Amino acid sequence: MLGLSLSSRHRPRIVTERLLLRLPEHRDFNAWAVLRSESADFLTPWEPAWSDDHLTRGAFTARVRWASRTSQQGSALPLFLLRRHDEALLGAITLDHIRRGPSQSGTIGYWVGQRFSRQGYMREAIRGLVDHAFTTLDLSRIEAACLPENAASRAVLEKSGFKYEGVAQSYLQINGRWRNHVLYANLRADRRGRTDAR
Repeated sequence: MLGLSLSSRHRPRIVTERLLLRLPEHRDFNAWAVLRSESADFLTPWEPAWSDDHLTRGAFTARVRWASRTSQQGSALPLFLLRRHDEALLGAITLDHIRRGPSQSGTIGYWVGQRFSRQGYMREAIRGLVDHAFTTLDLSRIEAACLPENAASRAVLEKSGFKYEGVAQSYLQINGRWRNHVLYANLRADRRGRTDAR
């Protein structure tokens, strides 16, 4: 069950039953670097290749600035997942490529640290962000993509109301190779029945 969703122009926040979703801050660097480092083997098969400076403070500072700028511009909403009872950093979720006008849509991407996986946190975060996107941002369509063999990501999307729509050829470079991805979408007014991947 979702809790209260809060948003301000400069400090967007989404509160769910167990989580606080907010923009990254400079003080998050150590927790972020440790979580990404210890989860590297868990995350890298599903992500674009990490740059040589990926885990440095300089790269993180650039990430914080980008998050603040794109949030204020309304083009993206990059959020960290913090557990409410102890403020532990669990991962991140980004609503990106926000398109207005006739489209009213955006795309989500996400990751969770290995020690916090399979505990329902990402499903809760996705539902909270999608609710915020539909009710506060007035979007109509949220898209997501993942590698066909990423069973965990496909399951969390399907359990969060996303439906399979097809395959995008050579969608992203993962570990230096162009890879096909399966496409999912969640619609604000969804009258489709169940859609199964073939």
